[in-house]
Amino acid sequence: MSIDVPLDELQRASADYGFAYLLTSSAAGKAPHAVAVQPVVADDHIRVDGLGRRTRANADACAAVALVWVPAMIGQYSLIVDGQASPGAGDGLVIRPTRAVLHRPAPGPVEGSACGADCREIALPGAAGH
Repeated sequence: MSIDVPLDELQRASADYGFAYLLTSSAAGKAPHAVAVQPVVADDHIRVDGLGRRTRANADACAAVALVWVPAMIGQYSLIVDGQASPGAGDGLVIRPTRAVLHRPAPGPVEGSACGADCREIALPGAAGH
């Protein structure tokens, strides 16, 4: 199920979580690298500061990244954002969101859901397919 939500909904939704995991991968196709971060959602981008060498090197080699905000309790939604990363100030990255979805496992198949779970897509202005 998809529900169009403006980018300012992404700002509000991310405020409900304490932190996120940033997932990057190398050009060599190794396993994704995950680090806990405190992203700042702005008008049309997400800023992540204080990153280590491996995370920055991965993002330089492969700009496709993901952020996952995990809920505090089972049964609540995770917020998952895919995006394209570029170098930010200092040791940070600027991420341009391309897709955002609120996701949680469903107790059983959900009619009309492409992923078989209880998902709500967040429409991002200017993102491909919207």
